[in-house]
Amino acid sequence: MFSHIMIGANDIAASKKFYDAILGALGYAPGKIDEHGRCFYMTSSGIFALTKPINGEAATYANGGTIGFTASSPEQADAWYAAGVANGGVGCEDAPGVRHSPFGPLYLAYLRDPTGNKICAMHRG
Repeated sequence: MFSHIMIGANDIAASKKFYDAILGALGYAPGKIDEHGRCFYMTSSGIFALTKPINGEAATYANGGTIGFTASSPEQADAWYAAGVANGGVGCEDAPGVRHSPFGPLYLAYLRDPTGNKICAMHRG
């Protein structure tokens, strides 16, 4: 459905370290910095990117927004969470675990990245 997601980051180096760790836990290669200082994670199914806001103002997180990453297992979601906490992320919501929804059980792990963006690793049981 999506071609790419780009989020603002105030410190690209700190954000790259964080996303290299959590996306690495999901099996993705480290991001690459382009000539404009943006960081891109290219996959066969889409692109995730980090950038300083082009208007020169501080990056802020979306209140109410969450970006979800697919985990292949609860263990991979836990590794993603641990990598995030070890690299500047902060846990939010409840501890990683199963949540029941109208769509069936979901294993969810939530973090805030170094800029405050809310992200999630999700495994559908």
